[in-house]
Amino acid sequence: MENNTVKFIDLFAGLGGIRLGFEQAFESQGIKAECVMTSEIKPYAVKTLHHNFPHDYLAGDIFTISNDVIPDFDFLLGGFPCQPFSAGGKRQGFLDTRGTLFFEIERIIREKRPYGFILENVEGLVKHDLANKNDKIGRTLQTILNTLKNDLGYSVSWKVFDSIEFGLPQSRKRIFIVGTLVGEVNLDGHEPEFATLSTVLEKGLRTIESDFTKKLFSKFELDDLLGMSIKDKRGGDKNIHSWDIGLKGEISESQNILLNQIFKQRRKKGWADEIGIDWMDGMPLTLDQVSRFSDLSKKELFAMLEDLTTKGYLRLEHPKKLVKEFTTNGIRTFRSFDETKPKGYNIITGKLSFEINKILDPKDIAPTIVATDVSRLAVPDGNGLRRLTIREGLRLFGFPEWYEIPTKTYDAFDLLGNTVAVPVVRFVAEKLAFNYASQKSDHFIFSKIPV
Repeated sequence: MENNTVKFIDLFAGLGGIRLGFEQAFESQGIKAECVMTSEIKPYAVKTLHHNFPHDYLAGDIFTISNDVIPDFDFLLGGFPCQPFSAGGKRQGFLDTRGTLFFEIERIIREKRPYGFILENVEGLVKHDLANKNDKIGRTLQTILNTLKNDLGYSVSWKVFDSIEFGLPQSRKRIFIVGTLVGEVNLDGHEPEFATLSTVLEKGLRTIESDFTKKLFSKFELDDLLGMSIKDKRGGDKNIHSWDIGLKGEISESQNILLNQIFKQRRKKGWADEIGIDWMDGMPLTLDQVSRFSDLSKKELFAMLEDLTTKGYLRLEHPKKLVKEFTTNGIRTFRSFDETKPKGYNIITGKLSFEINKILDPKDIAPTIVATDVSRLAVPDGNGLRRLTIREGLRLFGFPEWYEIPTKTYDAFDLLGNTVAVPVVRFVAEKLAFNYASQKSDHFIFSKIPV
């Protein structure tokens, strides 16, 4: 610790959320944290990093950074890409090129031998590639831990944290892997604190005035919409279907009943056996099949089904068969239309098909922020609805008020959808700071660091 300073590198930096939490943890204890290298490839992430942090050395693709150009450092920070292990991706793990980025981290640690590191990833990493269903961790995480412990000689600890327990109104579960050359870091001891969405919301902003919201408010009061989802392929007390608000055209009560019958029946496994396909959650049903659970005549049914198809609530399509394809990376499984089977009527639209797919309740929390659908989340403001702002998004992750994302809203939420909860990082880094301080310096007093 030269001049009471620790040096670190920030890999796969994104918005720099891990850096922020690390700096806050060390600097609150009187230790300066100096970033000596940052690696990031997304242009709008790089622009944001330049806007918010000083950068003497902002590098690009980690694959192109050789060991000899990396400055000496004390800590490595790395939220390595999560898609290979995420439920939102194809879960290919190390078969995915992005999964091999961990081994770039290994390369750097092996060469530079820093005092310690903080690695972050999605909760799905824990049980990815299970050898046996009752195993606590999968082979992917086991490979990572074995590499860090046995091959590189670090004392390693890990834990899954949920951001909702750190005073943030968003449930976001992430695994943190922490290692040092001297002593295992204890990651226990956090006292949960909770907050509601109302603590991050702005007020008095412009609301959405569209055909969609007009139809929504023609059928529901604002208070009745809070916490509701809008999608056609799911149901429940907290869901509104497009036909409930006449989004694609008004329908009769009989048609409404029919749509709800089809919605439920299409998910029953018995139809798959009859159709001759592997069961899937949502199959097209023929006129003959629909007639077996409806009290209407086939003539009446056909007229209704055709009208609902014309309006866009239903689609006439072949059922899908399950296809297994052998590739160099293993077995690829997917669905494909089976044109040898008769066409049937199916619900069309999924959750990303509408202008709004969920209306958040200020007294509740936000769902896990995902870049692909955050633009379809709505919050109440006054007597209307609007989308989340970038500032609100930053608050959901615990970023300070001075932090700004100088990009388009879509790009901003793409970055937010892949970032970390800063207070969680700070807690983990405080644990690391205590370990480091106790080993490296006896003449500094470090108060308030958890033990």
